[in-house]
Amino acid sequence: MVMAQTLFKLIKQLDNQCDIDVIAPNWSRPLLQRMPEVRNAIPLPIPHRKLHLLLRYRIGRRLRRRNYDQAIILPNSLKSAFIPFIAQIPHRTGWLGEFRWLLLNDVRYLNKNKLPLLIERFMALAQVKNTELPTELLWPSLQVSATQIAKTIAKLQLQTVKPILALCPGAEFGPAKQWPAAYFADVAREKIKAGWQVWLFGSAKDQIISQEIQLTTDSNCINLAGKTSLAEAIDLLSLSQMVVSNDSGLMHIAAALNKPLVVLYGSSSPRFTPPLAEKIKILNLELACSPCFKRQCPLEHLKCLQDLLPQRVLDAITELMPQNAYG
Repeated sequence: MVMAQTLFKLIKQLDNQCDIDVIAPNWSRPLLQRMPEVRNAIPLPIPHRKLHLLLRYRIGRRLRRRNYDQAIILPNSLKSAFIPFIAQIPHRTGWLGEFRWLLLNDVRYLNKNKLPLLIERFMALAQVKNTELPTELLWPSLQVSATQIAKTIAKLQLQTVKPILALCPGAEFGPAKQWPAAYFADVAREKIKAGWQVWLFGSAKDQIISQEIQLTTDSNCINLAGKTSLAEAIDLLSLSQMVVSNDSGLMHIAAALNKPLVVLYGSSSPRFTPPLAEKIKILNLELACSPCFKRQCPLEHLKCLQDLLPQRVLDAITELMPQNAYG
């Protein structure tokens, strides 16, 4: 969803009077609310990978009265094109994908070599077929509210006097994308000694690894994993002076907030969906066996992350903030 903002930006750049509504799972609403290009976020109450054709039909029928001019369908699945078809939106654009040429009437054929980045593939759908992309690609940029940030700080009883290092140790995809908890803890201890505070971010699923980091640092970190909504996590990440993250959704949010960011890559690659911000350091050992794109290390050694030592991250932080007054 963060990457999709590049499409919304280009649409508005091409036609500033265009109104953009986005139909998406309700969990993504906090992201869409922070994108000024989006007018409305329409909830899609259907679980991931579920068909629910009757419900999709009903949603499509309801959308008919809105008289949309165009639908741009970002997922490549057949089911994702069903609602715009039922809504009788006259111009339905999307990549060919999953045998859906009957549902689309502006079918695009993807050349992966010409458009290697996901944001390029999104932005191409905003333009007339076969039009060259802008020379400068548009990056995601989420907006935050000072009032809402103050409410979140007060609710969680946090302090912002000391500089904040945000650690994002989770990875929804699996362990092969997770830097070891002990390494995150080593980085946390060094920055705490230098006068920083360390906030741990993540969902409820990340509580185990966050608790491990917390225990290893003698409870000197502030563990926010599972204690914030996505909206609150966005607000709090915007306050950080530095973020260290696995390849994850929080990484993309930190980049869209233009935070200095160190990203750790193991089983995945930055070539398709890299973080996009001004100050980024990507750490990747580029072993012969990686990227494997597996949830678990197929060789059972996880050297791509085990051999990526904490000092590399500390050096990267120094590189990103060479004149850092915080140590």
